[in-house]
Amino acid sequence: MHSITAYGGPQGHLAMMLKTFVHQRRDVTEQELMEYNAFCQLLPGASSSQTLTLIGYKRGGISLAVATLLIWIAPACILMGSLSFLLQYFDQKALNTDIFKYVQPMAVGFLIYGSMRAFRISIRNLATAMIMISSLVIAYFFKSPWTFPCLIILGGIVSNFSDKRIPDIQDKPKKIRWTNIWLFALLFILAGFFSELARTHDWITRRPFNLFENFYRFGSLVFGGGDILIAMMLEQYVSRAKTQFMSAEELLTGAGIMRALPGPTFSITAYVGGMVMHSLGPGYQLLGCILAPVAIFLPSLLLVLFFFPIWHNLKKYVVIYRALEGINAVVVGIMWAATIILFMAIPQNGYTIAVTAVTLTVLCISRIPSPFIVLACLILGWLL
Repeated sequence: MHSITAYGGPQGHLAMMLKTFVHQRRDVTEQELMEYNAFCQLLPGASSSQTLTLIGYKRGGISLAVATLLIWIAPACILMGSLSFLLQYFDQKALNTDIFKYVQPMAVGFLIYGSMRAFRISIRNLATAMIMISSLVIAYFFKSPWTFPCLIILGGIVSNFSDKRIPDIQDKPKKIRWTNIWLFALLFILAGFFSELARTHDWITRRPFNLFENFYRFGSLVFGGGDILIAMMLEQYVSRAKTQFMSAEELLTGAGIMRALPGPTFSITAYVGGMVMHSLGPGYQLLGCILAPVAIFLPSLLLVLFFFPIWHNLKKYVVIYRALEGINAVVVGIMWAATIILFMAIPQNGYTIAVTAVTLTVLCISRIPSPFIVLACLILGWLL
């Protein structure tokens, strides 16, 4: 249900996770969810997908973590992959349907709700309040892919100037699974090797090898979420490519539709993978729709499952323990910045402000599940 109703990008997804997995299901505590999210911001890849993976990991180990990730990405990737087949049958007017026009104001309501809850959890003194405000201002004005990880590291450093907090952690150390990092590195090397071999020897089947390498590299290196990924794909497949696999308009159309759909923003890779393989026929196109999402999410999975036990074991050290307070304050500042950015991006009229206010009110005073709120906004967009 979360995978087909989670709107608003990574910060909006976090707000919905607070509602669903903390307050309704109680899979994790508020503190655990904030910690998971802060940790995932330090890694390359899809942060909201990694956070959900860790929720599954906590409840059922690696097998449930993998199942959670697959369930999370499947609906959006299927829809975006289907779009690569159906785009030729749509006209631009049909794509600009107004059924989603109240989804963004609803996402703002979720963001405000999540930011308020996160503020209550993480902001406990003047120092954390100042870290939050500074992070808000920097994240709002500087949208570099390195902004988030740099802010998180700085927040951890600043909160260590206090010597009042001593860790009291009784958890047993987690076993570090070195297989994950070796597999990540091996796949990175093999993907590059076979991609270059296929290119230099002009293999007939070279494009799938090139596609997998491109998206595995993107997933291993990208910070900053879907917008940065779109810029990388634009450079790879439109601007720099000797053979233009797709037009800028086609890529941006896919990006626009992706924002109207629930689920991870990285699901756009299913659409781009299909478009890149489109000229080779339906079979190759379907392969592209599968290969690209697998390649983009696989590094995220391997990295988060390798580094999280290390992070968990390091928390018993006072430096890391104190850093968590500053890191969580940075996450709250980033959430408020995302809230302001998204609110400024939507049309400012009575309807949108009312939808935002009603969404926030319902979240605060009721236990209505998130999917029903999303459904109500979709029906409202269809009727009005």
